[in-house]
Amino acid sequence: MTDPVPPVRTLTVALDAGTMDMPLWLPPTGSGPGLILVQEIFGVGEWITAVATELAAAGYVVAAPDLYWRIEPGWTAAGDEEGQRAAFAMVGQLDVPRAVGDTVAALGVLADAEEVTGAPGVIGYCLGGTIAWMAAAVGNPSVCVSYYGSGVPDALDEIEAITCPTLLHFGGSDPFIKAEDVDRVEEAVAGLDRFELHVHEGGGHAFENDRAEAFHQPDQAARSRALTMDFLDHHLRESVA
Repeated sequence: MTDPVPPVRTLTVALDAGTMDMPLWLPPTGSGPGLILVQEIFGVGEWITAVATELAAAGYVVAAPDLYWRIEPGWTAAGDEEGQRAAFAMVGQLDVPRAVGDTVAALGVLADAEEVTGAPGVIGYCLGGTIAWMAAAVGNPSVCVSYYGSGVPDALDEIEAITCPTLLHFGGSDPFIKAEDVDRVEEAVAGLDRFELHVHEGGGHAFENDRAEAFHQPDQAARSRALTMDFLDHHLRESVA
């Protein structure tokens, strides 16, 4: 993945207990379809910044809400063992329903940004994969992309409420998500044209994160990223063209 580029500015999302920062990246054209990028457990750090950089280079207006703002604004951790321990401790303090609400509010703020064309979509990784799925049920994004969301199998009752095109990625050897749980998701979305699901053979958890050596798997990452970009180009870019 390309080296991360700093955001052009930070948007402010007004919420019940204060304000949440949301860094913004713009494409070379200065405008385009919008994407809310929902963080992993490591916060809006180097990896999320790298993903935002790549998505912006591909033509999207990308914003990444800081879901830890109620606990410690701006908190991030590396993907090494020490960072993992700190991240698990941090995510244990996260109020998930509030984080979903914060993500829905972020969608509204991004939709109002002058650089955004059309209704924005949502994409999330790990923790963010679960949050993206739940936000899609209540926030009416234009698209949803969920990567290895461990909470998705236990939130299948949201399927009827998710009406946007939705892409799901899971690793075939993910120690954090049981194979039978992935099977349940696959069975639940079978026959529903708005859902597309890929199980990446041999893929562990967070296999796209090339800033976390313990997790990154280049082959699965390349395949999933290509599928995601094709999905976004078809369902998000073409819908506002």
